[in-house]
Amino acid sequence: MTVKLNEAALRHARKLIRDGEVVRDERDAWSEHALPARKETAWREEHGWDAYARWHLGIDTEANEETKARFEFPVGDYGKVHRCAVISAESRAAQYDHTEIAKAAKELLELIDAD
Repeated sequence: MTVKLNEAALRHARKLIRDGEVVRDERDAWSEHALPARKETAWREEHGWDAYARWHLGIDTEANEETKARFEFPVGDYGKVHRCAVISAESRAAQYDHTEIAKAAKELLELIDAD
């Protein structure tokens, strides 16, 4: 598995944070705030794979392009960036030695916490 930083997702998340489209929630809230799989699939079917990709900091370049397995480290609920999702992404990326992704998530967290 080769996971690389999704630069488009990083730019998208930065813009959303600057525009105030962010939920400043607690560290462990992501399991409650993440969309259930059924709703996530419905959102992706309505908006397409490119829009779906913009919500994930990681891309598994070895996975098929139009599969959920290709996209890792979500940063929000497809409407707003969630602080808890960014914390989770940073932690998991660091755990699996995805240094670029962990660094990007840390940058996003700093942007969120700056206000």
